[in-house]
Amino acid sequence: MRDDLATWCRIREQVDWAAAARPVDGPVTGLRDGIVDFVRGPVAARDPARAVRLLTAVGQARATALPLSYELLAGWQATVLGVPEVGFRRGPAYAKGGRERYGLAADTAERFRRCLAQAADAEPPLAARAARAYLDVAFFHPFPDGNGRAAMLALDAVLRRHGVVLDQVAPILLVARRADDPDGARGLAGLIDVLIAATRRRARRTPHSGRWQTASTLLPSGSRTNVPK
Repeated sequence: MRDDLATWCRIREQVDWAAAARPVDGPVTGLRDGIVDFVRGPVAARDPARAVRLLTAVGQARATALPLSYELLAGWQATVLGVPEVGFRRGPAYAKGGRERYGLAADTAERFRRCLAQAADAEPPLAARAARAYLDVAFFHPFPDGNGRAAMLALDAVLRRHGVVLDQVAPILLVARRADDPDGARGLAGLIDVLIAATRRRARRTPHSGRWQTASTLLPSGSRTNVPK
Protein backbone atom coordinates (compact mmCIF):
# COMPACT_ATOMS: atom_id res chain seq x y z
CA MET A 1 0.00 0.00 0.00
CA ARG A 2 1.25 3.48 -0.86
CA ASP A 3 3.01 5.26 2.00
CA ASP A 4 4.10 8.81 1.24
CA LEU A 5 5.63 9.16 4.70
CA ALA A 6 8.04 6.33 3.92
CA THR A 7 8.80 8.07 0.62
CA TRP A 8 9.49 11.34 2.43
CA CYS A 9 11.82 9.62 4.91
CA ARG A 10 13.87 8.29 1.98
CA ILE A 11 13.89 11.66 0.22
CA ARG A 12 14.86 13.38 3.45
CA GLU A 13 18.05 11.33 3.62
CA GLN A 14 18.88 11.90 -0.05
CA VAL A 15 18.65 15.69 -0.06
CA ASP A 16 21.97 17.52 0.33
CA TRP A 17 20.63 19.94 2.94
CA ALA A 18 24.07 21.44 3.58
CA ALA A 19 24.21 22.71 0.00
CA ALA A 20 20.57 23.80 -0.15
CA ALA A 21 21.00 27.16 1.61
CA ARG A 22 23.58 29.64 2.85
CA PRO A 23 24.54 30.26 6.49
CA VAL A 24 22.68 33.11 8.18
CA ASP A 25 24.85 35.81 9.69
CA GLY A 26 23.20 37.22 12.80
CA PRO A 27 19.55 37.99 13.54
CA VAL A 28 17.27 39.15 10.73
CA THR A 29 14.21 41.18 11.65
CA GLY A 30 11.92 42.47 8.94
CA LEU A 31 9.96 45.69 8.85
CA ARG A 32 6.86 43.55 9.20
CA ASP A 33 6.13 40.22 10.84
CA GLY A 34 5.20 37.95 7.94
CA ILE A 35 3.64 35.23 10.10
CA VAL A 36 1.38 37.66 11.93
CA ASP A 37 0.46 39.44 8.70
CA PHE A 38 -0.48 36.12 7.12
CA VAL A 39 -2.67 35.10 10.03
CA ARG A 40 -4.31 38.52 10.29
CA GLY A 41 -4.97 38.53 6.55
CA PRO A 42 -5.99 35.35 4.71
CA VAL A 43 -6.47 33.17 7.80
CA ALA A 44 -8.66 35.75 9.54
CA ALA A 45 -10.64 36.33 6.35
CA ARG A 46 -11.48 32.65 6.20
CA ASP A 47 -12.16 32.09 9.91
CA PRO A 48 -11.59 34.86 12.50
CA ALA A 49 -11.84 32.48 15.46
CA ARG A 50 -9.25 30.17 13.91
CA ALA A 51 -6.96 33.15 13.42
CA VAL A 52 -7.27 34.19 17.07
CA ARG A 53 -6.33 30.68 18.22
CA LEU A 54 -3.44 30.53 15.77
CA LEU A 55 -2.07 33.91 16.89
CA THR A 56 -2.30 32.74 20.48
CA ALA A 57 -0.28 29.64 19.56
CA VAL A 58 2.29 31.81 17.76
CA GLY A 59 2.65 33.84 20.95
CA GLN A 60 3.10 30.68 23.01
CA ALA A 61 5.74 29.37 20.62
CA ARG A 62 7.65 32.64 20.69
CA ALA A 63 7.59 32.80 24.48
CA THR A 64 9.92 29.82 24.87
CA ALA A 65 13.63 29.59 24.18
CA LEU A 66 13.51 25.79 24.16
CA PRO A 67 14.34 23.96 20.93
CA LEU A 68 11.49 22.57 18.86
CA SER A 69 10.09 19.29 20.16
CA TYR A 70 7.01 17.16 19.72
CA GLU A 71 5.80 18.04 23.20
CA LEU A 72 6.02 21.77 22.53
CA LEU A 73 4.38 21.42 19.13
CA ALA A 74 1.54 19.34 20.56
CA GLY A 75 0.89 21.98 23.21
CA TRP A 76 0.71 24.73 20.60
CA GLN A 77 -1.52 22.53 18.45
CA ALA A 78 -3.99 22.12 21.29
CA THR A 79 -4.32 25.91 21.30
CA VAL A 80 -4.68 25.96 17.50
CA LEU A 81 -7.54 23.45 17.67
CA GLY A 82 -9.12 24.86 20.83
CA VAL A 83 -8.92 21.57 22.74
CA PRO A 84 -7.31 20.62 26.08
CA GLU A 85 -4.68 18.35 24.52
CA VAL A 86 -3.67 16.74 21.25
CA GLY A 87 -2.03 13.36 20.77
CA PHE A 88 -0.24 11.72 17.86
CA ARG A 89 -2.62 10.34 15.26
CA ARG A 90 -3.71 6.74 15.70
CA GLY A 91 -4.08 5.66 12.09
CA PRO A 92 -3.05 6.52 8.53
CA ALA A 93 -3.47 10.14 7.49
CA TYR A 94 -4.40 11.59 4.11
CA ALA A 95 -3.82 14.93 2.40
CA LYS A 96 -4.27 16.62 -0.96
CA GLY A 97 -7.71 15.18 -1.45
CA GLY A 98 -6.52 11.68 -0.65
CA ARG A 99 -3.66 11.72 -3.17
CA GLU A 100 -1.08 11.35 -0.40
CA ARG A 101 -1.28 8.73 2.33
CA TYR A 102 0.96 8.80 5.41
CA GLY A 103 1.30 5.44 7.11
CA LEU A 104 1.58 4.68 10.79
CA ALA A 105 4.01 2.19 12.32
CA ALA A 106 4.93 1.41 15.91
CA ASP A 107 7.90 3.80 15.76
CA THR A 108 6.38 6.65 13.71
CA ALA A 109 5.89 8.99 16.65
CA GLU A 110 9.42 8.37 17.92
CA ARG A 111 10.90 8.95 14.47
CA PHE A 112 9.01 12.22 14.29
CA ARG A 113 10.46 13.27 17.63
CA ARG A 114 13.98 12.53 16.40
CA CYS A 115 13.41 14.44 13.19
CA LEU A 116 12.15 17.53 15.02
CA ALA A 117 15.12 17.40 17.39
CA GLN A 118 17.48 17.77 14.42
CA ALA A 119 16.17 21.32 13.91
CA ALA A 120 18.39 22.35 16.86
CA ASP A 121 21.59 21.00 15.25
CA ALA A 122 24.28 23.46 14.17
CA GLU A 123 24.21 22.09 10.62
CA PRO A 124 22.85 22.24 7.96
CA PRO A 125 22.24 25.99 7.50
CA LEU A 126 19.24 27.52 9.24
CA ALA A 127 17.06 27.87 6.13
CA ALA A 128 17.55 24.18 5.35
CA ARG A 129 16.71 23.12 8.90
CA ALA A 130 13.57 25.27 8.85
CA ALA A 131 12.49 23.80 5.51
CA ARG A 132 13.15 20.27 6.71
CA ALA A 133 11.16 20.78 9.92
CA TYR A 134 8.27 22.29 7.95
CA LEU A 135 8.19 19.29 5.62
CA ASP A 136 8.59 16.84 8.51
CA VAL A 137 5.37 18.15 10.04
CA ALA A 138 3.63 18.17 6.67
CA PHE A 139 4.50 14.56 5.81
CA PHE A 140 4.56 12.90 9.23
CA HIS A 141 1.14 14.58 9.58
CA PRO A 142 1.23 13.98 13.33
CA PHE A 143 -2.10 15.45 14.40
CA PRO A 144 -5.71 14.56 13.60
CA ASP A 145 -6.29 18.08 12.21
CA GLY A 146 -4.51 21.34 11.49
CA ASN A 147 -1.16 19.98 10.31
CA GLY A 148 -0.63 22.87 7.89
CA ARG A 149 -0.88 25.28 10.80
CA ALA A 150 1.43 23.06 12.85
CA ALA A 151 3.99 23.14 10.03
CA MET A 152 3.82 26.95 10.02
CA LEU A 153 4.42 27.02 13.77
CA ALA A 154 7.40 24.68 13.41
CA LEU A 155 8.89 26.83 10.66
CA ASP A 156 8.49 29.99 12.72
CA ALA A 157 9.88 28.33 15.86
CA VAL A 158 13.06 27.20 14.12
CA LEU A 159 13.69 30.59 12.51
CA ARG A 160 12.65 32.67 15.51
CA ARG A 161 14.94 30.77 17.88
CA HIS A 162 17.83 32.08 15.79
CA GLY A 163 16.53 35.63 15.59
CA VAL A 164 14.96 35.45 12.13
CA VAL A 165 11.52 36.99 11.53
CA LEU A 166 10.57 36.89 7.85
CA ASP A 167 8.60 39.80 6.45
CA GLN A 168 6.87 37.50 3.93
CA VAL A 169 5.76 33.89 4.34
CA ALA A 170 2.96 33.45 1.79
CA PRO A 171 5.37 32.05 -0.86
CA ILE A 172 6.13 29.24 1.61
CA LEU A 173 2.67 28.57 2.97
CA LEU A 174 0.49 28.81 -0.13
CA VAL A 175 2.33 26.23 -2.25
CA ALA A 176 1.51 22.53 -1.91
CA ARG A 177 4.59 20.34 -1.32
CA ARG A 178 4.96 16.73 -2.45
CA ALA A 179 6.51 14.00 -0.35
CA ASP A 180 8.22 12.44 -3.39
CA ASP A 181 9.91 15.62 -4.65
CA PRO A 182 13.59 16.04 -3.66
CA ASP A 183 13.96 19.07 -5.92
CA GLY A 184 10.98 20.64 -4.21
CA ALA A 185 12.51 20.02 -0.78
CA ARG A 186 15.79 21.61 -1.83
CA GLY A 187 13.83 24.38 -3.50
CA LEU A 188 11.95 25.16 -0.29
CA ALA A 189 15.24 25.54 1.57
CA GLY A 190 16.45 27.83 -1.22
CA LEU A 191 13.23 29.84 -1.07
CA ILE A 192 13.57 30.39 2.68
CA ASP A 193 17.20 31.41 2.07
CA VAL A 194 16.03 33.99 -0.49
CA LEU A 195 13.27 35.27 1.81
CA ILE A 196 15.76 35.72 4.67
CA ALA A 197 18.09 37.70 2.40
CA ALA A 198 15.20 39.78 1.04
CA THR A 199 13.93 40.50 4.55
CA ARG A 200 17.39 41.73 5.57
CA ARG A 201 17.74 43.83 2.41
CA ARG A 202 14.38 45.53 2.79
CA ALA A 203 15.01 46.23 6.49
CA ARG A 204 18.32 47.90 5.68
CA ARG A 205 16.88 49.93 2.84
CA THR A 206 13.86 51.29 4.71
CA PRO A 207 14.24 52.83 8.19
CA HIS A 208 11.94 51.40 10.86
CA SER A 209 8.92 53.61 11.40
CA GLY A 210 7.88 51.52 14.40
CA ARG A 211 7.79 47.97 15.65
CA TRP A 212 6.29 45.31 13.43
CA GLN A 213 3.08 43.67 14.47
CA THR A 214 3.22 41.16 17.30
CA ALA A 215 1.22 38.01 17.82
CA SER A 216 -1.03 39.78 20.30
CA THR A 217 -2.23 42.34 17.73
CA LEU A 218 -5.98 42.58 17.24
CA LEU A 219 -7.36 41.00 14.09
CA PRO A 220 -8.80 43.14 11.27
CA SER A 221 -10.56 41.73 8.23
CA GLY A 222 -8.44 40.79 5.20
CA SER A 223 -8.68 39.55 1.65
CA ARG A 224 -9.68 35.95 0.93
CA THR A 225 -7.31 33.38 -0.44
CA ASN A 226 -6.53 29.71 0.02
CA VAL A 227 -4.71 28.99 3.26
CA PRO A 228 -3.08 25.85 4.67
CA LYS A 229 -5.21 23.58 6.84
